[in-house]
Amino acid sequence: MLRNSFKGAASAAPFFPTLLDQMPNALVVFEAKSQLLVYVNPAAESALDLSRKSLEGQSVRDLFGDNPPLNLMIANVQLGQTSAQRQEMTLHSLPGSIHQESIPAHVVVAMFDDADLIMIEWFPIDQQLRSERDERVTQQVEANKELMRNLAHEIKNPLGGIRGAAQLLEFELPEKGLKEYTQVIIKESDRLQTLVDRLLAPHRKAHNMELFNVHEALERVRSLVLAEFPKGLRIIRNYDTSLPDVLGDREQLIQAVLNIAHNAAQALSDEIDKGTAQIELKTRVARSVTIAKQRYKMAMDLHVIDNGPGIPANIRERIFFPLVSGREGGSGLGLTLAQTFVQHHQGSIACDSRPGCTNFHIQIPYRKREKAS
Repeated sequence: MLRNSFKGAASAAPFFPTLLDQMPNALVVFEAKSQLLVYVNPAAESALDLSRKSLEGQSVRDLFGDNPPLNLMIANVQLGQTSAQRQEMTLHSLPGSIHQESIPAHVVVAMFDDADLIMIEWFPIDQQLRSERDERVTQQVEANKELMRNLAHEIKNPLGGIRGAAQLLEFELPEKGLKEYTQVIIKESDRLQTLVDRLLAPHRKAHNMELFNVHEALERVRSLVLAEFPKGLRIIRNYDTSLPDVLGDREQLIQAVLNIAHNAAQALSDEIDKGTAQIELKTRVARSVTIAKQRYKMAMDLHVIDNGPGIPANIRERIFFPLVSGREGGSGLGLTLAQTFVQHHQGSIACDSRPGCTNFHIQIPYRKREKAS
């Protein structure tokens, strides 16, 4: 029987929707004769931004409109000319969905064995390209972080020697005016030491894993940013209060989001002067997600969105690299540390930026606490 199926379809076929629920790609099942939907998996609900209940009584044509290539694939499968067909095409979402747009997708149509049911499975082509790009960027970032860690260790010892030598030299100088130069050496050594410590810090500190409410953490971020930018900036709460507690290091997540929000506030200087600056903190549940080739049933979706000028095009692909900054005087470590903290939680972080809207998107999977051995 169909579990979680639509009304009147309970006797349609003996297949296993629990297995289909766990599939990462969007998938719908419909009766071959009537072409009425009998099942929609969570990934399809998420892709269409529509619930199973709202899809009751809908047909394939209602869902995708008059799509000749898709209709031909369905007809070929239904007539038994082939058991399955796959093709790249453009899909159009159901009217009423917020995603009313054309979606280039890879589509598979297949008939269930010994059943009058047909399945349509699809995934956006840009999703595959984005996954490949994210994997490539992650590899590059990991290589850069390893380089920076090694470089930091190599710098640390001679830096201490330079500072110590400058202090000894200062004691021996006969004229006080010359001490101004040794103080420059000491202060610059201290500045570089601080930079090195920040590069190494994320890899030294042990993780304090606990269940916590993400919205309490976001409220902390909100209060810290507003304390520094009390006028001209509005921080919008767009929370899904039904989110379960997430397992992670609360302080690390606060620091990651704070780094992003603080960068956004600094980039909004012109908008703050005009009184039009805003940052939106948005939370949702994401279902059936794949992060770093690992499949998760559910993840926390967190967005930090600002209405600033956007990230300069020349650094947009490198913003998570160490020492890359779009702001004069910036250290270029804030986003690198944010990415490191998110990756500590088996999560992912990405950015979509254009003038007027920059969206940092964090996903952290919901995991069970590991049992002590």
